Amino acid sequence: MRYADFFAEIKSRFMEADVSDIHEHLAYQFNITGEAEGIFYVEVKDGKLYVEPYEYFDRDAMFTGSADTFMKIAEGKLDPIAAVGLMKLKVEGNIDKALRFKELIDKKRK
Repeated sequence: MRYADFFAEIKSRFMEADVSDIHEHLAYQFNITGEAEGIFYVEVKDGKLYVEPYEYFDRDAMFTGSADTFMKIAEGKLDPIAAVGLMKLKVEGNIDKALRFKELIDKKRK
Protein backbone atom coordinates (compact mmCIF):
# COMPACT_ATOMS: atom_id res chain seq x y z
CA MET A 1 0.00 0.00 0.00
CA ARG A 2 1.27 3.46 -0.86
CA TYR A 3 1.13 6.32 1.64
CA ALA A 4 -1.37 8.27 -0.49
CA ASP A 5 -3.78 5.31 -0.52
CA PHE A 6 -3.33 4.70 3.20
CA PHE A 7 -3.86 8.37 4.06
CA ALA A 8 -7.04 8.62 1.96
CA GLU A 9 -8.49 5.57 3.72
CA ILE A 10 -7.47 6.59 7.24
CA LYS A 11 -8.74 10.15 6.72
CA SER A 12 -12.15 8.90 5.62
CA ARG A 13 -12.36 6.72 8.73
CA PHE A 14 -11.34 9.50 11.13
CA MET A 15 -13.71 11.99 9.52
CA GLU A 16 -16.62 9.79 10.64
CA ALA A 17 -16.05 10.96 14.24
CA ASP A 18 -18.51 13.48 15.67
CA VAL A 19 -16.34 15.87 17.67
CA SER A 20 -18.88 18.69 17.93
CA ASP A 21 -19.01 18.29 21.72
CA ILE A 22 -15.21 18.44 22.19
CA HIS A 23 -14.22 22.04 22.81
CA GLU A 24 -10.73 21.29 24.07
CA HIS A 25 -7.92 21.67 21.53
CA LEU A 26 -6.34 18.29 20.73
CA ALA A 27 -3.50 17.80 18.25
CA TYR A 28 -1.92 14.46 17.39
CA GLN A 29 0.83 13.56 14.99
CA PHE A 30 0.99 10.04 13.56
CA ASN A 31 4.26 8.61 12.27
CA ILE A 32 3.73 5.59 10.04
CA THR A 33 6.65 3.19 9.86
CA GLY A 34 7.35 0.47 7.31
CA GLU A 35 4.94 0.06 4.41
CA ALA A 36 3.08 3.32 3.58
CA GLU A 37 5.65 5.27 5.62
CA GLY A 38 4.69 8.90 6.20
CA ILE A 39 3.26 11.44 8.62
CA PHE A 40 -0.19 12.89 9.19
CA TYR A 41 -1.97 14.77 11.94
CA VAL A 42 -5.39 14.85 13.52
CA GLU A 43 -6.57 18.04 15.19
CA VAL A 44 -9.77 18.88 17.06
CA LYS A 45 -10.31 22.62 17.24
CA ASP A 46 -13.52 24.45 18.13
CA GLY A 47 -15.57 21.27 17.75
CA LYS A 48 -14.24 20.53 14.25
CA LEU A 49 -11.98 17.72 13.10
CA TYR A 50 -9.04 18.16 10.75
CA VAL A 51 -6.95 15.33 9.28
CA GLU A 52 -4.04 16.44 7.10
CA PRO A 53 -0.94 14.78 5.60
CA TYR A 54 1.57 17.06 7.30
CA GLU A 55 3.82 17.18 10.34
CA TYR A 56 2.29 19.07 13.28
CA PHE A 57 4.93 20.79 15.37
CA ASP A 58 2.64 22.11 18.14
CA ARG A 59 1.20 18.67 18.90
CA ASP A 60 -0.02 17.38 22.23
CA ALA A 61 1.07 13.81 21.54
CA MET A 62 2.81 11.79 18.87
CA PHE A 63 1.97 8.20 17.96
CA THR A 64 4.36 5.94 16.04
CA GLY A 65 3.37 2.61 14.54
CA SER A 66 2.76 0.66 11.36
CA ALA A 67 0.03 1.43 8.83
CA ASP A 68 -1.56 -1.89 9.76
CA THR A 69 -1.72 -0.92 13.44
CA PHE A 70 -3.29 2.47 12.70
CA MET A 71 -5.81 0.92 10.31
CA LYS A 72 -6.84 -1.69 12.90
CA ILE A 73 -7.29 1.09 15.47
CA ALA A 74 -9.35 3.18 13.03
CA GLU A 75 -11.51 0.14 12.17
CA GLY A 76 -12.14 -0.58 15.86
CA LYS A 77 -10.32 -3.92 15.68
CA LEU A 78 -7.52 -2.84 18.04
CA ASP A 79 -7.83 -0.69 21.14
CA PRO A 80 -5.14 2.04 21.09
CA ILE A 81 -4.33 1.45 24.77
CA ALA A 82 -3.93 -2.28 24.11
CA ALA A 83 -1.72 -1.44 21.11
CA VAL A 84 0.65 0.42 23.44
CA GLY A 85 0.72 -2.55 25.82
CA LEU A 86 1.44 -4.88 22.91
CA MET A 87 4.27 -2.55 21.85
CA LYS A 88 2.63 -1.99 18.46
CA LEU A 89 2.16 1.72 19.19
CA LYS A 90 4.61 4.16 20.75
CA VAL A 91 3.31 7.33 22.42
CA GLU A 92 5.21 10.51 23.27
CA GLY A 93 3.98 13.78 24.73
CA ASN A 94 1.06 14.68 26.98
CA ILE A 95 -0.31 11.33 28.17
CA ASP A 96 -3.60 12.81 29.41
CA LYS A 97 -4.32 14.23 25.95
CA ALA A 98 -3.01 11.08 24.27
CA LEU A 99 -5.63 9.08 26.17
CA ARG A 100 -8.30 11.36 24.68
CA PHE A 101 -7.45 9.84 21.28
CA LYS A 102 -9.41 6.73 22.32
CA GLU A 103 -12.43 9.00 22.78
CA LEU A 104 -12.15 10.08 19.12
CA ILE A 105 -12.07 6.45 18.00
CA ASP A 106 -15.08 5.62 20.16
CA LYS A 107 -17.03 8.58 18.74
CA LYS A 108 -16.39 7.28 15.25
CA ARG A 109 -18.12 4.00 15.92
CA LYS A 110 -21.38 5.50 17.15
